[in-house]
Amino acid sequence: MTQTIVPDISFRAVSKRYGEVRAVDRVDLDLPKGSFVSLLGPSGCGKTTCLRMMAGFEQPSEGEVFIRGDNVTGVPAYKRPVNMVFQHYALFPHLNVADNVSYGLRQRSPKPPREAVAKAVDEALAMVRLQGYGQRRTWELSGGQQQRVALARALINRPAVLLLDEPLAALDRKLRHDMQIELQNLQRNVGITFLLVTHDQEEALSMSDRVCIMKDGRLVQTGTPRELYDEPVNGYVADFVGKSNFFAGIAGNARSGLIDVALADGMKATGRASRSTVSPEAGEAVLVSVRPEQIRLAAAETDLPNQVAFRTQAKVLNRIFLGEQTEYLVAHEKLGEFMVRSPRQGNQALAFEIGDRVAVGWPPDAALILAKD
Repeated sequence: MTQTIVPDISFRAVSKRYGEVRAVDRVDLDLPKGSFVSLLGPSGCGKTTCLRMMAGFEQPSEGEVFIRGDNVTGVPAYKRPVNMVFQHYALFPHLNVADNVSYGLRQRSPKPPREAVAKAVDEALAMVRLQGYGQRRTWELSGGQQQRVALARALINRPAVLLLDEPLAALDRKLRHDMQIELQNLQRNVGITFLLVTHDQEEALSMSDRVCIMKDGRLVQTGTPRELYDEPVNGYVADFVGKSNFFAGIAGNARSGLIDVALADGMKATGRASRSTVSPEAGEAVLVSVRPEQIRLAAAETDLPNQVAFRTQAKVLNRIFLGEQTEYLVAHEKLGEFMVRSPRQGNQALAFEIGDRVAVGWPPDAALILAKD
């Protein structure tokens, strides 16, 4: 008999209203045990409200919340086996690092023995690589060190789920990248389910096992980072996860897994439907989505690779050198402006100048045919 694995947190048709505003709208969601999940979306999409309902700071207007199979709808925050790391850490400035980390343990009744608390603090600080920092004051620490203290304070109670409310937002770019790696390693080492709320797509894609894209209080698509990038369900997801170019058109006939599309002013393209959605019908208004790195540039159309099917001419409007690649903004008289990213090849990092006429094209499987939102 197959044993059912109970998710660490489940939402069942959860909604949250504030007066006439529906901040979260009938969300169903499971956080598998030991996973690293991100809620990703723009401000106001409902992701933080979902986090607060998991933590118990808010209660759903409709639906139910389960933690490890137990219905906790209506249960206050202090009775839930979850801990939260806030965006600005919320450390106590009048306490040293050790007292900040041990705060949750010392609120238990009965209180653990002093020796047990000291041992747990040492283990928690070692977990976040802050051994020997127990007597420091929080204002003596760097931003990255303060974030680690907040993590140690949250993890010392061994919660079922650790909730992370944009914890890297206050860090500079390099430190944020370093802490992304730290969080991934930490999650793997402790085996606790992490839920990250962020509007930063790079952060969500680089850290998470699964990403949940939200819009207007609803879940639009859930999947692995690769699934969301390669197989978005619509233009919203394709545009929010990474960068993409969109060309409006009308779907035509499907053949051999590919769909013909009539573009502006009689131009034609071919692409494939996303595996995450139903193929559009002939005559349906669609978007052709092409990632910038999938588009090829050349001095002439005859110089484009053989697998390139769609070929045309465009003019370079702008160029940005990014080190390992160069980003071009090009313009076409019928398709409008779109972006191309060309990898660096040897020393030819800046092959084309602003104002140059160039050939552009892409293979059929690079173009995703998506229904309009």
